[in-house]
Amino acid sequence: LRREPGRAARAAEVARDLHARLTAAGLEAVRPDAAVVSVRAPSPEQAVRWAADCRTAGLSVGCFRPPSVPDGISRLRLTARADLSGAEIERAVRVIGETRP
Repeated sequence: LRREPGRAARAAEVARDLHARLTAAGLEAVRPDAAVVSVRAPSPEQAVRWAADCRTAGLSVGCFRPPSVPDGISRLRLTARADLSGAEIERAVRVIGETRP
């Protein structure tokens, strides 16, 4: 971060773009305040399957479900990186949308 101070701002920008594209695609995503974007899943079982389907399609996502989430809402969790291009963000949104339960 000392060598490239703009990277943190760029990661936040990517997270906001990812959130905007996910919600435009009809997915319930939490507005990010950092580089992590959460997408609500219908159930714990469907969250696990959804994450596996994303991985099969070449997209690595996190999967959080009770008891690791205190509010009991299962989620896919995506980490925005400063080096992601618009095309990569669009591909991620497409894969998440196509594999949604």
